[in-house]
Amino acid sequence: MAQWKELLFEIKKIEEKYGSSLRNPVTDVEIRNLQLEIQEKLGYIELPKSFEDFLKTVNGLDFNGLVIYGVDKHLLDDQEGEDLQGFVETNEIWYENDWQKQYMFFGDSDTAWYCLELQKARFLELDKPSGSIIQSFDSFDSMISEALQTALT
Repeated sequence: MAQWKELLFEIKKIEEKYGSSLRNPVTDVEIRNLQLEIQEKLGYIELPKSFEDFLKTVNGLDFNGLVIYGVDKHLLDDQEGEDLQGFVETNEIWYENDWQKQYMFFGDSDTAWYCLELQKARFLELDKPSGSIIQSFDSFDSMISEALQTALT
């Protein structure tokens, strides 16, 4: 099992202690809709399979200052429930700054962005707002695990 799944389970237990829960997973159809929306609005960018796996476990996350973007609300079959920061809508906001178009953003915290550098195909934690590289990861799994671990401490 991926480390992030174990960390997500820890977060789930904390949320339940306070009468809250994680968001529902998304379906294959909703992920396809997300991919089509990305191509239409952000250009041809392929979602990493591991990010799709994350979304099939939980549609985004907002925990202790860490936000991982989910499938945009208007692309969901069931639009009920809490608000979430949608992947496309949030990337569109970050793309208002031209230099940020070199990245695909998966989430952020008070101090960092978690993204994929498109040209070099490397996952990064960037300082927010300077954009300086804090650390580099070899996979989405290792990046998201680090982000979740930081949110849990």
